Amino acid sequence: MSCEDELTVKVDNISFSYGTKRNPCSRTLKGITINAHKGQLIGIMGPNGCGKTTFMRCINKVLRPQEGAIFIDGKDVDRLKMMEIAKLCANIPADVPDDFHLSVEEFVALGRYPFVTGIWWEGERDERLVQEAMRAYHVTHLRDRKLGELSSGEKARVLLAKGAVQQPKILLADEPSAHLDLKFKLQVMQALKDLSRQGVTVITASHDINLIAKYADLVIVISEGGILSYGPPAEVINEEVIRAVYGVEVSVIREKGEIFVIPLRPTDLENGDDADPRPCEKGIVAD
Repeated sequence: MSCEDELTVKVDNISFSYGTKRNPCSRTLKGITINAHKGQLIGIMGPNGCGKTTFMRCINKVLRPQEGAIFIDGKDVDRLKMMEIAKLCANIPADVPDDFHLSVEEFVALGRYPFVTGIWWEGERDERLVQEAMRAYHVTHLRDRKLGELSSGEKARVLLAKGAVQQPKILLADEPSAHLDLKFKLQVMQALKDLSRQGVTVITASHDINLIAKYADLVIVISEGGILSYGPPAEVINEEVIRAVYGVEVSVIREKGEIFVIPLRPTDLENGDDADPRPCEKGIVAD
């Protein structure tokens, strides 16, 4: 999709640092520019510490970039209150603490909190949406269980239900398949794909390159805080990019429209075989 009226997220040349403007070496993000459209599932790849999570936290205003601007549904995020952002953008964290003492139903219902209009917020529509979300993600039978009592797979489905009940335009998912076995990894990613087909813009960060290759419409590769590569999985996921970003030799197999990445070995640092990723300083527009 490329129509302007379908644009849901515009990130315009943002830079972010946990340090100060006087210390540019501490920058975590440098000149990031992307356009995300309605119904896209965008996968973010990159090594630990490259800025994936920081990037998503800038989108939902948990962090504020020192430079550049972010627009959600045409609205400048910097001018929106957090409750206004919560009506547009849902967040699925990598995990929730085991000591989070809410039942599954109570936790899923929190997704309706941004739409509170009175003192007693749980109206008939909220209740209906909560029940529908729990059925859709197969957690109704867990409704009275505490989050800390759930398996990783169960907890992942509950997090998805909470995000879906928020009815967002954008859903941010940080490592949604981490700590899951293969079946649940596929189920979670398919659930995100289904949400994107319903018109939600899904942005997810993952270390699982094969899952990104299978489900993402667009892949953004972040290295050292900048965009190293972007585009459809077939264009972005290749031996050269993975070697440059992860320092690993791989074999990329393409068969019947599917992409499979097989890790072989780390690059030989002593022989200088590792490539030096040099992200674009001015940022790259990903459409």
